[in-house]
Amino acid sequence: MVREYAAYPWPVATDGISPGEDPRASASASAFGPDPRALRRGQITDALRRYGTDSTRLAHAFAAAHELRPADLFALVAVLTAERAGDPLTPGGLQRHLRLSSAGTSYLIDRLEAAGHVRRSREDSADNRKVRLRYTEGGMRTALSFFGPLADSTTAVLDGFDDAEIDVVARFTAAIADAMNAHVENL
Repeated sequence: MVREYAAYPWPVATDGISPGEDPRASASASAFGPDPRALRRGQITDALRRYGTDSTRLAHAFAAAHELRPADLFALVAVLTAERAGDPLTPGGLQRHLRLSSAGTSYLIDRLEAAGHVRRSREDSADNRKVRLRYTEGGMRTALSFFGPLADSTTAVLDGFDDAEIDVVARFTAAIADAMNAHVENL
């Protein structure tokens, strides 16, 4: 039998599992009971799913509060991420990231620029035609006023970990973000 199981976002084969029994525990059970590693991995997967769902809800709340479309917010995150990495996006890079048409990307950038969130910058002295997208100070203030409390909460959580644990968390979150990005890019 296959049924939807609350701990998984996909159907799970449940043959031979009693109603109400955790299929992860049964699948990994030993003579001494459920495999603690498998249960812990399930808890991590569940937490990641909840985090992803809440991130989406947060994105929609920000977009609604600032009269943005969801694609606008995804664009703002991409612009900020690229800028912080030291490689600001070009309109073409944003187009590829969002998988929009050239016209759709131009319209999106025009909207974000008119709202004061981003600006087009021609900073390449060798090629003045090359445009980079930059966050404006006003756009940054808007983002910080909304996301600042979450940043404070995140800092408080991270303060509860020692340096060795932070290294593991950093390695894990980078790897899981890369895995998600690879999956999305292959869709």
